[in-house]
Amino acid sequence: MEDQISNLINHLQHIGIPVTNVVASEQFYNRLGFNKVMQSEFKEDCGNGTCVMMKNKEIILELYQFPEQMLQAVRDRKDGHIDHITFDVDDIDKTFLLLKEASFSVIESEPVFLPFWKNGCKYFNILGPDGERLEFNQLL
Repeated sequence: MEDQISNLINHLQHIGIPVTNVVASEQFYNRLGFNKVMQSEFKEDCGNGTCVMMKNKEIILELYQFPEQMLQAVRDRKDGHIDHITFDVDDIDKTFLLLKEASFSVIESEPVFLPFWKNGCKYFNILGPDGERLEFNQLL
C-alpha cells in the first residue's frame, strides 16, 4: 500500500508561504533569483487576497496574502508554519558570501558543518520578510 501511495507523488510541486506584504515578499525572493510566473486574486469572505507564484529553475514558491482583515491571523499563527525551506547549492561558501554582501539577514556567522549524509553537509540560514527561515545547504 505504501509503495502505491509513494508512486503517486512525483516531486515537490511548490511551497506555500503566507505573507503579510506580497509586494515586499516578491521583491525579496526576486533578489534570490525567483521570477514571478503567475499572479492571481482569490476570494475570501471578507475580501480578495493575492497569490504570486515565484520560480527559480524547478523550485516554485507560492506567496499568498490574505485580505487586510485576515492579516493579523497570519502574524499570530501558532501552527501550520513551515519551519524552513532548503535550497541545494554547489558552493556553500560562495553562496554565503554573496548573500551576506547583498545584505540579506544571515543567521549564522559562517556555514555550519553537520555529519549528515556520506561526507557531511554545510548549511546556513537567512530570514525572509515574515521571519521564514531559508536554508542553503551543500552536500559534501
